[in-house]
Amino acid sequence: MHHRHGVKDRKDGINLTNLDDGQSGIIVSVMGGEMLTKRLADLGITTGKEVKVIRKTLFSGPVQIEVAGSKLVIGWGLASKIMVKSNER
Repeated sequence: MHHRHGVKDRKDGINLTNLDDGQSGIIVSVMGGEMLTKRLADLGITTGKEVKVIRKTLFSGPVQIEVAGSKLVIGWGLASKIMVKSNER
């Protein structure tokens, strides 16, 4: 059973947008098709990589992240398709 309401799901991890500023996690999956997966891979956002949320803006605005030493700004919708396992305990 999947719980897609912004709550932890042991199999899929949590949505990247649920991490707080300064938190990081390991990318476990991307919810999207081949084109989206390729687009993210071109940005260095791939399964198994660590991603850190630098800053989220309020009201579903852009999300600033760091992955593989690069800082990027992605839209909330795109960020919401990236599932991570939080490094926070």
